[in-house]
Amino acid sequence: MTAVWRIFRMILADQRTALLRGAALSLAVLLAGIALLGLSGWFITAAAAAGLAGMGAVFDVFRPAAIVRFLALGRTAARYGERLLTHDATLKALTSIRVRLLRATASAPHDVLVRLRGPQALNRLMADVDALDGVPLRLILPVAAGLLAQASAFAALWWLVDLSVAAWITGGFVLGSAVVLAVAGRLAAHPSGREEEAAQAFRSRFIDMIRARADLAVYGRLAHQGETVLAIDAKRQRDRGRVNRIERRAGLALSLLGTIVAAGALGLGMVLAEAGSITPALAAIGFFASLALMETVAPLRRAMADLGRMTVAARRVGENLAAAGVEGFGDAHSDRADLRIANVTFRRANAARPVLDRISLSVTAGESVAITGPSGSGKSTLLLLAARLLKPDSGSMVVGTLPLRDWSETEFRKAVTLVPQRSVLMAGTVGDALRLAHPAASQDDLWRVLEAVALAPVIRARGGLEVRLGPNGSGLSGGEARRLVLARALLRRPKLLMLDEPTEGLDEATALTVLNGLRAYLPTAAILTASHRLTETVWADRVVALDQRVTQGRQPLQPEPRA
Repeated sequence: MTAVWRIFRMILADQRTALLRGAALSLAVLLAGIALLGLSGWFITAAAAAGLAGMGAVFDVFRPAAIVRFLALGRTAARYGERLLTHDATLKALTSIRVRLLRATASAPHDVLVRLRGPQALNRLMADVDALDGVPLRLILPVAAGLLAQASAFAALWWLVDLSVAAWITGGFVLGSAVVLAVAGRLAAHPSGREEEAAQAFRSRFIDMIRARADLAVYGRLAHQGETVLAIDAKRQRDRGRVNRIERRAGLALSLLGTIVAAGALGLGMVLAEAGSITPALAAIGFFASLALMETVAPLRRAMADLGRMTVAARRVGENLAAAGVEGFGDAHSDRADLRIANVTFRRANAARPVLDRISLSVTAGESVAITGPSGSGKSTLLLLAARLLKPDSGSMVVGTLPLRDWSETEFRKAVTLVPQRSVLMAGTVGDALRLAHPAASQDDLWRVLEAVALAPVIRARGGLEVRLGPNGSGLSGGEARRLVLARALLRRPKLLMLDEPTEGLDEATALTVLNGLRAYLPTAAILTASHRLTETVWADRVVALDQRVTQGRQPLQPEPRA
Protein backbone atom coordinates (compact mmCIF):
# COMPACT_ATOMS: atom_id res chain seq x y z
CA MET A 1 0.00 0.00 0.00
CA THR A 2 2.97 2.33 0.46
CA ALA A 3 3.56 2.51 -3.30
CA VAL A 4 -0.15 3.09 -3.95
CA TRP A 5 -0.31 5.86 -1.38
CA ARG A 6 2.77 7.52 -2.88
CA ILE A 7 1.11 7.57 -6.29
CA PHE A 8 -2.06 9.05 -4.83
CA ARG A 9 -0.04 11.84 -3.22
CA MET A 10 1.43 12.63 -6.65
CA ILE A 11 -2.05 12.74 -8.17
CA LEU A 12 -3.38 14.86 -5.31
CA ALA A 13 -0.47 17.29 -5.55
CA ASP A 14 -1.10 17.71 -9.28
CA GLN A 15 -4.91 18.11 -9.12
CA ARG A 16 -5.67 18.98 -5.49
CA THR A 17 -8.54 21.41 -6.02
CA ALA A 18 -10.46 19.30 -8.53
CA LEU A 19 -10.03 16.10 -6.51
CA LEU A 20 -11.14 17.73 -3.27
CA ARG A 21 -14.21 19.16 -4.98
CA GLY A 22 -14.93 15.78 -6.53
CA ALA A 23 -14.54 14.09 -3.13
CA ALA A 24 -16.98 16.61 -1.62
CA LEU A 25 -19.50 15.84 -4.35
CA SER A 26 -18.98 12.10 -3.84
CA LEU A 27 -19.80 12.58 -0.16
CA ALA A 28 -22.82 14.64 -1.14
CA VAL A 29 -24.03 11.80 -3.39
CA LEU A 30 -23.78 9.29 -0.56
CA LEU A 31 -25.45 11.58 1.99
CA ALA A 32 -28.22 12.43 -0.47
CA GLY A 33 -28.84 8.73 -1.08
CA ILE A 34 -28.98 7.99 2.64
CA ALA A 35 -31.29 10.94 3.30
CA LEU A 36 -33.44 10.04 0.30
CA LEU A 37 -34.10 6.47 1.41
CA GLY A 38 -34.35 7.39 5.06
CA LEU A 39 -36.85 10.17 4.38
CA SER A 40 -38.78 7.96 1.97
CA GLY A 41 -39.06 5.25 4.60
CA TRP A 42 -40.20 7.74 7.22
CA PHE A 43 -42.66 9.32 4.78
CA ILE A 44 -44.26 6.02 3.76
CA THR A 45 -44.50 4.76 7.32
CA ALA A 46 -45.72 8.04 8.77
CA ALA A 47 -48.33 8.44 6.02
CA ALA A 48 -49.60 4.89 6.63
CA ALA A 49 -49.77 5.49 10.35
CA ALA A 50 -51.64 8.77 9.82
CA GLY A 51 -54.12 6.99 7.53
CA LEU A 52 -54.74 4.24 10.07
CA ALA A 53 -55.30 6.86 12.74
CA GLY A 54 -57.79 8.69 10.54
CA MET A 55 -55.54 11.72 10.15
CA GLY A 56 -54.66 11.25 6.50
CA ALA A 57 -56.54 14.39 5.44
CA VAL A 58 -54.40 16.64 7.63
CA PHE A 59 -51.07 14.84 7.06
CA ASP A 60 -48.57 17.09 5.22
CA VAL A 61 -47.49 15.16 2.14
CA PHE A 62 -46.23 18.11 0.11
CA ARG A 63 -43.10 19.13 1.97
CA PRO A 64 -41.68 15.58 2.39
CA ALA A 65 -42.47 14.83 -1.27
CA ALA A 66 -40.76 18.04 -2.33
CA ILE A 67 -37.69 17.18 -0.27
CA VAL A 68 -37.60 13.68 -1.78
CA ARG A 69 -37.65 15.17 -5.30
CA PHE A 70 -34.99 17.70 -4.34
CA LEU A 71 -32.73 14.98 -2.95
CA ALA A 72 -33.25 12.79 -6.03
CA LEU A 73 -32.44 15.61 -8.46
CA GLY A 74 -29.59 16.89 -6.31
CA ARG A 75 -28.07 13.43 -6.05
CA THR A 76 -28.14 13.04 -9.84
CA ALA A 77 -26.50 16.44 -10.36
CA ALA A 78 -23.87 15.75 -7.69
CA ARG A 79 -23.07 12.37 -9.25
CA TYR A 80 -22.56 13.97 -12.65
CA GLY A 81 -20.33 16.68 -11.20
CA GLU A 82 -18.36 14.17 -9.14
CA ARG A 83 -17.67 11.96 -12.14
CA LEU A 84 -16.74 14.94 -14.30
CA LEU A 85 -14.33 16.43 -11.77
CA THR A 86 -12.65 13.28 -10.49
CA HIS A 87 -12.23 11.59 -13.87
CA ASP A 88 -10.96 14.75 -15.53
CA ALA A 89 -8.55 15.42 -12.67
CA THR A 90 -7.30 11.82 -12.67
CA LEU A 91 -6.68 11.78 -16.40
CA LYS A 92 -4.79 15.09 -16.20
CA ALA A 93 -2.70 13.84 -13.28
CA LEU A 94 -1.88 10.59 -15.09
CA THR A 95 -0.86 12.60 -18.13
CA SER A 96 1.51 14.54 -15.89
CA ILE A 97 2.93 11.27 -14.54
CA ARG A 98 3.47 10.04 -18.10
CA VAL A 99 5.40 13.21 -18.90
CA ARG A 100 7.52 12.73 -15.77
CA LEU A 101 8.20 9.14 -16.77
CA LEU A 102 9.21 10.27 -20.25
CA ARG A 103 11.60 12.81 -18.76
CA ALA A 104 12.95 10.18 -16.39
CA THR A 105 13.54 7.80 -19.28
CA ALA A 106 15.19 10.47 -21.42
CA SER A 107 17.45 11.60 -18.57
CA ALA A 108 18.48 8.09 -17.49
CA PRO A 109 22.20 7.26 -17.69
CA HIS A 110 23.36 6.09 -21.08
CA ASP A 111 24.21 2.59 -19.88
CA VAL A 112 20.59 2.27 -18.70
CA LEU A 113 19.15 3.61 -21.95
CA VAL A 114 21.13 1.22 -24.14
CA ARG A 115 19.63 -1.73 -22.23
CA LEU A 116 16.11 -0.38 -22.42
CA ARG A 117 13.81 -2.13 -24.88
CA GLY A 118 11.06 -0.29 -26.69
CA PRO A 119 8.26 -2.47 -25.29
CA GLN A 120 9.53 -1.87 -21.75
CA ALA A 121 9.50 1.88 -22.26
CA LEU A 122 6.03 1.68 -23.79
CA ASN A 123 4.73 -0.27 -20.78
CA ARG A 124 6.15 2.35 -18.44
CA LEU A 125 4.56 5.19 -20.31
CA MET A 126 1.21 3.58 -21.05
CA ALA A 127 0.28 0.31 -19.35
CA ASP A 128 1.68 1.06 -15.89
CA VAL A 129 0.04 4.48 -15.78
CA ASP A 130 -3.26 3.17 -17.16
CA ALA A 131 -3.41 0.71 -14.24
CA LEU A 132 -3.25 3.60 -11.77
CA ASP A 133 -6.54 5.30 -12.61
CA GLY A 134 -8.28 3.11 -10.01
CA VAL A 135 -6.13 4.48 -7.19
CA PRO A 136 -8.14 7.70 -6.76
CA LEU A 137 -11.35 6.68 -8.55
CA ARG A 138 -12.02 3.26 -7.06
CA LEU A 139 -9.94 3.16 -3.90
CA ILE A 140 -8.87 6.28 -2.02
CA LEU A 141 -11.74 8.67 -2.74
CA PRO A 142 -14.53 6.05 -2.31
CA VAL A 143 -13.01 4.86 0.97
CA ALA A 144 -12.70 8.41 2.30
CA ALA A 145 -16.21 9.40 1.19
CA GLY A 146 -17.66 6.15 2.55
CA LEU A 147 -16.10 6.60 5.99
CA LEU A 148 -17.32 10.20 6.20
CA ALA A 149 -20.80 9.12 5.10
CA GLN A 150 -20.84 6.38 7.75
CA ALA A 151 -19.78 8.86 10.42
CA SER A 152 -22.45 11.36 9.32
CA ALA A 153 -25.11 8.63 9.25
CA PHE A 154 -24.08 7.49 12.72
CA ALA A 155 -24.51 11.00 14.11
CA ALA A 156 -27.88 11.50 12.34
CA LEU A 157 -29.27 8.12 13.39
CA TRP A 158 -28.17 8.66 16.99
CA TRP A 159 -29.97 12.00 16.97
CA LEU A 160 -33.12 10.92 15.12
CA VAL A 161 -33.53 7.28 16.08
CA ASP A 162 -31.43 5.72 18.84
CA LEU A 163 -27.81 5.11 19.73
CA SER A 164 -28.21 1.32 19.56
CA VAL A 165 -29.56 1.49 16.02
CA ALA A 166 -26.79 3.90 14.93
CA ALA A 167 -24.08 1.76 16.54
CA TRP A 168 -25.45 -1.47 15.00
CA ILE A 169 -25.62 -0.03 11.48
CA THR A 170 -22.29 1.82 11.48
CA GLY A 171 -20.41 -0.87 13.38
CA GLY A 172 -21.82 -3.61 11.20
CA PHE A 173 -20.90 -1.92 7.94
CA VAL A 174 -17.49 -0.60 8.97
CA LEU A 175 -16.23 -3.71 10.76
CA GLY A 176 -17.96 -6.27 8.57
CA SER A 177 -17.00 -4.70 5.27
CA ALA A 178 -13.43 -4.19 6.52
CA VAL A 179 -13.14 -7.93 7.15
CA VAL A 180 -14.73 -8.89 3.82
CA LEU A 181 -12.66 -6.43 1.79
CA ALA A 182 -9.42 -7.29 3.60
CA VAL A 183 -9.91 -11.00 2.89
CA ALA A 184 -10.82 -10.26 -0.73
CA GLY A 185 -7.79 -8.02 -1.14
CA ARG A 186 -5.46 -10.65 0.32
CA LEU A 187 -6.87 -13.42 -1.87
CA ALA A 188 -6.83 -11.30 -5.02
CA ALA A 189 -3.41 -9.69 -4.49
CA HIS A 190 -1.32 -12.42 -6.13
CA PRO A 191 -3.57 -13.27 -9.10
CA SER A 192 -4.23 -9.58 -9.72
CA GLY A 193 -0.51 -8.79 -9.66
CA ARG A 194 0.25 -11.78 -11.89
CA GLU A 195 -2.44 -10.62 -14.29
CA GLU A 196 -0.81 -7.21 -14.63
CA GLU A 197 2.64 -8.74 -15.10
CA ALA A 198 1.26 -11.15 -17.72
CA ALA A 199 -0.49 -8.28 -19.51
CA GLN A 200 2.77 -6.34 -19.66
CA ALA A 201 4.68 -9.43 -20.81
CA PHE A 202 2.06 -10.01 -23.51
CA ARG A 203 2.47 -6.47 -24.85
CA SER A 204 6.27 -6.69 -24.82
CA ARG A 205 6.41 -10.11 -26.47
CA PHE A 206 3.83 -9.14 -29.06
CA ILE A 207 5.72 -5.98 -30.03
CA ASP A 208 8.98 -7.95 -30.17
CA MET A 209 7.33 -10.55 -32.40
CA ILE A 210 6.04 -7.91 -34.83
CA ARG A 211 9.42 -6.18 -35.01
CA ALA A 212 11.34 -9.42 -35.51
CA ARG A 213 8.76 -11.19 -37.68
CA ALA A 214 11.06 -11.38 -40.71
CA ASP A 215 13.92 -13.02 -38.78
CA LEU A 216 11.50 -15.33 -36.98
CA ALA A 217 9.99 -16.40 -40.28
CA VAL A 218 13.42 -17.04 -41.82
CA TYR A 219 14.41 -19.33 -38.94
CA GLY A 220 11.01 -21.01 -38.78
CA ARG A 221 10.21 -19.65 -35.31
CA LEU A 222 7.33 -17.29 -36.10
CA ALA A 223 4.61 -19.83 -35.28
CA HIS A 224 6.40 -20.84 -32.07
CA GLN A 225 6.72 -17.22 -30.99
CA GLY A 226 3.03 -16.69 -31.73
CA GLU A 227 2.16 -19.68 -29.54
CA THR A 228 4.31 -18.24 -26.75
CA VAL A 229 2.49 -14.92 -26.94
CA LEU A 230 -0.89 -16.67 -26.89
CA ALA A 231 0.19 -18.78 -23.90
CA ILE A 232 1.05 -15.61 -21.98
CA ASP A 233 -2.34 -14.14 -22.82
CA ALA A 234 -4.05 -17.38 -21.72
CA LYS A 235 -2.25 -17.11 -18.37
CA ARG A 236 -3.45 -13.53 -18.05
CA GLN A 237 -7.01 -14.57 -18.74
CA ARG A 238 -6.81 -17.36 -16.14
CA ASP A 239 -5.64 -14.90 -13.51
CA ARG A 240 -8.35 -12.46 -14.59
CA GLY A 241 -10.89 -15.24 -14.10
CA ARG A 242 -9.62 -15.89 -10.58
CA VAL A 243 -9.83 -12.19 -9.75
CA ASN A 244 -13.39 -12.00 -11.10
CA ARG A 245 -14.45 -14.98 -8.98
CA ILE A 246 -12.97 -13.39 -5.88
CA GLU A 247 -14.76 -10.14 -6.68
CA ARG A 248 -18.10 -11.89 -7.13
CA ARG A 249 -17.69 -13.74 -3.85
CA ALA A 250 -16.80 -10.49 -2.11
CA GLY A 251 -19.94 -8.95 -3.62
CA LEU A 252 -22.02 -11.83 -2.30
CA ALA A 253 -20.47 -11.45 1.15
CA LEU A 254 -21.17 -7.72 1.17
CA SER A 255 -24.77 -8.35 0.08
CA LEU A 256 -25.24 -10.81 2.94
CA LEU A 257 -23.66 -8.28 5.28
CA GLY A 258 -26.07 -5.60 4.09
CA THR A 259 -29.00 -7.97 4.60
CA ILE A 260 -27.89 -8.82 8.13
CA VAL A 261 -27.34 -5.16 9.05
CA ALA A 262 -30.70 -4.11 7.57
CA ALA A 263 -32.52 -6.97 9.32
CA GLY A 264 -30.86 -6.09 12.61
CA ALA A 265 -31.75 -2.43 12.19
CA LEU A 266 -35.35 -3.37 11.46
CA GLY A 267 -35.51 -5.68 14.49
CA LEU A 268 -34.02 -3.08 16.83
CA GLY A 269 -36.41 -0.46 15.48
CA MET A 270 -39.39 -2.73 16.08
CA VAL A 271 -38.29 -3.46 19.64
CA LEU A 272 -37.81 0.23 20.38
CA ALA A 273 -41.14 1.12 18.74
CA GLU A 274 -42.98 -1.51 20.79
CA ALA A 275 -41.33 -0.14 23.91
CA GLY A 276 -42.52 3.34 22.97
CA SER A 277 -39.00 4.74 22.79
CA ILE A 278 -39.43 5.78 19.17
CA THR A 279 -42.26 5.93 16.64
CA PRO A 280 -42.61 3.35 13.84
CA ALA A 281 -41.76 6.08 11.33
CA LEU A 282 -38.42 6.72 13.04
CA ALA A 283 -37.74 2.99 13.15
CA ALA A 284 -38.24 2.94 9.38
CA ILE A 285 -35.53 5.60 9.00
CA GLY A 286 -32.94 3.24 10.47
CA PHE A 287 -33.97 0.37 8.21
CA PHE A 288 -34.00 2.38 4.99
CA ALA A 289 -30.78 4.23 5.91
CA SER A 290 -29.04 0.86 6.32
CA LEU A 291 -30.13 -0.06 2.80
CA ALA A 292 -28.70 3.19 1.45
CA LEU A 293 -25.41 2.71 3.30
CA MET A 294 -24.68 -0.36 1.16
CA GLU A 295 -23.61 2.15 -1.49
CA THR A 296 -20.64 3.13 0.67
CA VAL A 297 -19.08 -0.35 0.60
CA ALA A 298 -20.33 -2.19 -2.51
CA PRO A 299 -18.11 -0.37 -5.07
CA LEU A 300 -14.96 -1.16 -3.08
CA ARG A 301 -15.01 -4.83 -4.06
CA ARG A 302 -13.65 -3.91 -7.50
CA ALA A 303 -10.85 -1.86 -5.96
CA MET A 304 -9.80 -4.66 -3.60
CA ALA A 305 -9.85 -7.16 -6.45
CA ASP A 306 -7.56 -4.90 -8.51
CA LEU A 307 -5.34 -3.88 -5.59
CA GLY A 308 -2.55 -6.26 -6.59
CA ARG A 309 -2.57 -4.92 -10.16
CA MET A 310 -2.48 -1.33 -8.95
CA THR A 311 0.30 -2.12 -6.47
CA VAL A 312 2.53 -3.69 -9.13
CA ALA A 313 2.08 -0.70 -11.43
CA ALA A 314 2.48 1.85 -8.61
CA ARG A 315 5.67 0.21 -7.38
CA ARG A 316 7.20 0.16 -10.86
CA VAL A 317 6.24 3.76 -11.64
CA GLY A 318 7.51 4.94 -8.26
CA GLU A 319 10.84 3.17 -8.73
CA ASN A 320 11.29 4.61 -12.22
CA LEU A 321 10.56 8.14 -11.03
CA ALA A 322 12.76 7.80 -7.95
CA ALA A 323 15.67 6.42 -9.97
CA ALA A 324 15.65 9.38 -12.36
CA GLY A 325 18.12 11.94 -11.25
CA VAL A 326 19.14 14.60 -13.70
CA GLU A 327 22.63 15.88 -12.94
CA GLY A 328 22.78 19.61 -12.73
CA PHE A 329 25.02 21.37 -15.24
CA GLY A 330 26.39 24.85 -15.40
CA ASP A 331 25.10 27.68 -17.54
CA ALA A 332 28.34 28.76 -19.23
CA HIS A 333 29.54 28.12 -22.76
CA SER A 334 32.73 28.39 -24.77
CA ASP A 335 33.40 29.74 -28.25
CA ARG A 336 35.78 26.83 -28.85
CA ALA A 337 35.10 23.11 -28.68
CA ASP A 338 38.49 21.41 -28.97
CA LEU A 339 38.77 18.38 -26.66
CA ARG A 340 41.37 17.70 -23.96
CA ILE A 341 41.24 14.50 -21.92
CA ALA A 342 43.73 13.98 -19.07
CA ASN A 343 44.20 10.80 -16.99
CA VAL A 344 40.60 9.66 -17.34
CA THR A 345 39.60 6.40 -15.66
CA PHE A 346 36.21 4.74 -16.02
CA ARG A 347 35.00 1.53 -14.45
CA ARG A 348 31.59 -0.05 -14.97
CA ALA A 349 29.58 -1.16 -11.96
CA ASN A 350 30.85 -4.42 -10.42
CA ALA A 351 33.60 -4.69 -13.06
CA ALA A 352 36.91 -6.19 -11.93
CA ARG A 353 39.00 -3.97 -14.21
CA PRO A 354 38.45 -0.43 -15.49
CA VAL A 355 37.35 -0.01 -19.08
CA LEU A 356 39.65 3.02 -19.37
CA ASP A 357 42.67 3.53 -17.15
CA ARG A 358 44.40 6.95 -17.04
CA ILE A 359 43.74 7.77 -20.70
CA SER A 360 44.92 11.12 -22.12
CA LEU A 361 44.44 12.62 -25.57
CA SER A 362 43.57 15.90 -27.28
CA VAL A 363 41.82 16.97 -30.47
CA THR A 364 42.29 20.54 -31.65
CA ALA A 365 40.14 22.59 -34.00
CA GLY A 366 40.51 21.43 -37.61
CA GLU A 367 42.21 18.17 -36.54
CA SER A 368 40.97 14.60 -37.12
CA VAL A 369 41.99 11.96 -34.56
CA ALA A 370 41.18 8.25 -34.84
CA ILE A 371 41.02 6.00 -31.76
CA THR A 372 41.90 2.39 -32.42
CA GLY A 373 42.03 -0.74 -30.32
CA PRO A 374 40.53 -4.21 -30.07
CA SER A 375 36.89 -4.77 -29.20
CA GLY A 376 36.31 -3.92 -25.55
CA SER A 377 39.27 -1.55 -25.28
CA GLY A 378 36.96 1.40 -24.52
CA LYS A 379 36.75 3.30 -27.82
CA SER A 380 32.99 3.80 -27.69
CA THR A 381 33.09 4.42 -23.95
CA LEU A 382 35.58 7.25 -24.43
CA LEU A 383 33.25 8.92 -26.95
CA LEU A 384 30.30 8.58 -24.55
CA LEU A 385 32.37 10.18 -21.78
CA ALA A 386 33.33 13.07 -24.04
CA ALA A 387 29.66 13.47 -25.04
CA ARG A 388 28.73 13.72 -21.33
CA LEU A 389 26.56 10.61 -21.53
CA LEU A 390 28.76 8.83 -18.98
CA LYS A 391 30.68 10.25 -16.05
CA PRO A 392 34.38 9.38 -15.49
CA ASP A 393 35.55 8.03 -12.16
CA SER A 394 38.61 10.27 -12.22
CA GLY A 395 40.54 12.58 -14.49
CA SER A 396 39.54 15.74 -16.32
CA MET A 397 37.71 16.37 -19.58
CA VAL A 398 37.68 19.86 -21.08
CA VAL A 399 35.83 21.04 -24.18
CA GLY A 400 36.93 24.45 -25.37
CA THR A 401 37.77 26.46 -22.26
CA LEU A 402 35.38 24.72 -19.85
CA PRO A 403 35.22 21.39 -18.02
CA LEU A 404 32.30 19.28 -19.20
CA ARG A 405 30.30 19.87 -16.00
CA ASP A 406 30.41 23.67 -16.46
CA TRP A 407 28.83 23.71 -19.91
CA SER A 408 25.20 24.68 -20.35
CA GLU A 409 23.34 21.60 -21.60
CA THR A 410 21.82 23.54 -24.51
CA GLU A 411 25.11 25.11 -25.55
CA PHE A 412 26.97 21.85 -25.16
CA ARG A 413 24.61 20.02 -27.51
CA LYS A 414 24.95 22.84 -30.05
CA ALA A 415 28.74 22.58 -29.98
CA VAL A 416 29.21 18.82 -29.67
CA THR A 417 27.59 16.06 -31.73
CA LEU A 418 28.06 12.31 -31.32
CA VAL A 419 27.06 9.76 -33.94
CA PRO A 420 27.00 6.41 -32.10
CA GLN A 421 27.68 3.07 -33.73
CA ARG A 422 23.98 2.19 -33.66
CA SER A 423 21.85 5.15 -34.70
CA VAL A 424 18.10 5.20 -35.26
CA LEU A 425 16.09 6.49 -38.20
CA MET A 426 12.38 6.90 -37.50
CA ALA A 427 9.63 6.31 -40.01
CA GLY A 428 8.96 9.33 -42.23
CA THR A 429 10.47 11.12 -45.18
CA VAL A 430 14.16 11.66 -45.81
CA GLY A 431 13.56 15.36 -45.15
CA ASP A 432 11.96 14.50 -41.79
CA ALA A 433 14.95 12.35 -40.84
CA LEU A 434 17.36 15.21 -41.57
CA ARG A 435 15.29 17.97 -39.96
CA LEU A 436 15.36 16.11 -36.66
CA ALA A 437 18.77 17.76 -36.25
CA HIS A 438 17.77 21.19 -37.60
CA PRO A 439 14.00 21.76 -37.97
CA ALA A 440 14.47 25.12 -39.71
CA ALA A 441 16.87 23.82 -42.36
CA SER A 442 16.07 24.74 -45.95
CA GLN A 443 15.96 22.26 -48.81
CA ASP A 444 19.27 23.64 -50.08
CA ASP A 445 20.82 22.90 -46.66
CA LEU A 446 19.51 19.34 -46.82
CA TRP A 447 20.88 18.72 -50.30
CA ARG A 448 24.30 20.14 -49.32
CA VAL A 449 24.73 17.66 -46.46
CA LEU A 450 23.53 14.82 -48.69
CA GLU A 451 26.16 15.84 -51.26
CA ALA A 452 28.80 15.87 -48.52
CA VAL A 453 28.14 12.20 -47.70
CA ALA A 454 27.74 11.14 -51.36
CA LEU A 455 24.07 10.29 -50.86
CA ALA A 456 22.41 12.99 -52.99
CA PRO A 457 22.38 10.92 -56.25
CA VAL A 458 20.72 8.00 -54.46
CA ILE A 459 18.01 10.18 -52.92
CA ARG A 460 17.33 12.01 -56.20
CA ALA A 461 16.96 8.71 -58.03
CA ARG A 462 14.38 7.53 -55.49
CA GLY A 463 12.17 10.59 -55.59
CA GLY A 464 13.91 13.28 -53.58
CA LEU A 465 13.50 14.47 -50.00
CA GLU A 466 9.86 13.36 -49.81
CA VAL A 467 10.64 9.66 -50.32
CA ARG A 468 9.28 7.79 -47.29
CA LEU A 469 11.32 5.48 -45.09
CA GLY A 470 10.00 2.76 -42.82
CA PRO A 471 10.96 2.16 -39.17
CA ASN A 472 14.73 2.03 -38.58
CA GLY A 473 15.32 3.44 -42.05
CA SER A 474 13.89 0.48 -43.93
CA GLY A 475 13.95 1.28 -47.63
CA LEU A 476 17.67 2.14 -47.50
CA SER A 477 20.61 -0.22 -47.41
CA GLY A 478 22.76 -0.35 -44.30
CA GLY A 479 25.43 1.87 -45.85
CA GLU A 480 22.86 4.36 -47.16
CA ALA A 481 21.19 4.58 -43.77
CA ARG A 482 24.59 5.19 -42.16
CA ARG A 483 25.33 8.04 -44.57
CA LEU A 484 21.92 9.58 -43.88
CA VAL A 485 22.73 9.56 -40.16
CA LEU A 486 26.07 11.25 -40.87
CA ALA A 487 24.32 13.87 -43.03
CA ARG A 488 21.94 14.58 -40.16
CA ALA A 489 24.89 15.16 -37.82
CA LEU A 490 26.54 17.55 -40.30
CA LEU A 491 23.38 19.65 -40.41
CA ARG A 492 24.08 20.78 -36.83
CA ARG A 493 27.51 22.16 -37.87
CA PRO A 494 29.15 21.08 -34.58
CA LYS A 495 32.51 22.37 -33.44
CA LEU A 496 33.37 18.91 -32.07
CA LEU A 497 32.12 15.92 -34.06
CA MET A 498 32.57 12.42 -32.61
CA LEU A 499 31.91 9.38 -34.80
CA ASP A 500 31.79 5.73 -33.73
CA GLU A 501 32.82 3.57 -36.70
CA PRO A 502 31.49 6.14 -39.20
CA THR A 503 32.06 4.16 -42.41
CA GLU A 504 30.63 0.83 -41.31
CA GLY A 505 28.83 -0.80 -44.24
CA LEU A 506 30.61 1.29 -46.90
CA ASP A 507 33.14 0.13 -49.46
CA GLU A 508 36.59 1.72 -49.25
CA ALA A 509 36.14 4.19 -52.08
CA THR A 510 32.78 5.43 -50.76
CA ALA A 511 34.13 5.50 -47.20
CA LEU A 512 37.03 7.74 -48.18
CA THR A 513 34.73 10.00 -50.21
CA VAL A 514 32.41 10.37 -47.24
CA LEU A 515 35.25 11.09 -44.79
CA ASN A 516 36.70 13.77 -47.03
CA GLY A 517 33.20 15.17 -47.51
CA LEU A 518 32.81 15.45 -43.75
CA ARG A 519 36.05 17.35 -43.42
CA ALA A 520 35.23 19.63 -46.35
CA TYR A 521 31.83 20.48 -44.84
CA LEU A 522 33.35 21.12 -41.37
CA PRO A 523 36.84 22.45 -42.13
CA THR A 524 37.43 23.92 -38.66
CA ALA A 525 35.73 21.28 -36.51
CA ALA A 526 37.60 18.91 -34.22
CA ILE A 527 36.73 15.36 -35.33
CA LEU A 528 37.28 12.30 -33.14
CA THR A 529 36.48 8.83 -34.50
CA ALA A 530 36.43 5.38 -32.93
CA SER A 531 37.85 3.41 -35.86
CA HIS A 532 38.34 -0.21 -36.79
CA ARG A 533 38.99 0.20 -40.54
CA LEU A 534 42.27 1.07 -42.18
CA THR A 535 40.51 3.65 -44.36
CA GLU A 536 39.50 5.67 -41.28
CA THR A 537 42.93 5.53 -39.64
CA VAL A 538 44.75 6.47 -42.85
CA TRP A 539 42.39 9.42 -43.32
CA ALA A 540 42.97 10.76 -39.79
CA ASP A 541 45.69 13.26 -38.94
CA ARG A 542 46.65 11.25 -35.83
CA VAL A 543 45.89 7.80 -34.47
CA VAL A 544 45.63 6.94 -30.76
CA ALA A 545 45.84 3.23 -29.97
CA LEU A 546 44.04 2.69 -26.68
CA ASP A 547 45.60 -0.70 -26.03
CA GLN A 548 49.17 0.69 -26.38
CA ARG A 549 48.52 4.44 -26.03
CA VAL A 550 50.87 5.16 -28.94
CA THR A 551 50.22 8.03 -31.34
CA GLN A 552 51.52 8.23 -34.87
CA GLY A 553 51.09 10.76 -37.63
CA ARG A 554 48.97 10.05 -40.68
CA GLN A 555 48.25 11.91 -43.83
CA PRO A 556 44.82 12.02 -45.47
CA LEU A 557 44.46 10.20 -48.77
CA GLN A 558 42.66 11.32 -51.85
CA PRO A 559 39.65 9.22 -52.90
CA GLU A 560 40.21 6.79 -55.69
CA PRO A 561 38.11 7.24 -58.85
CA ARG A 562 34.81 5.41 -58.51
CA ALA A 563 33.66 3.07 -61.23
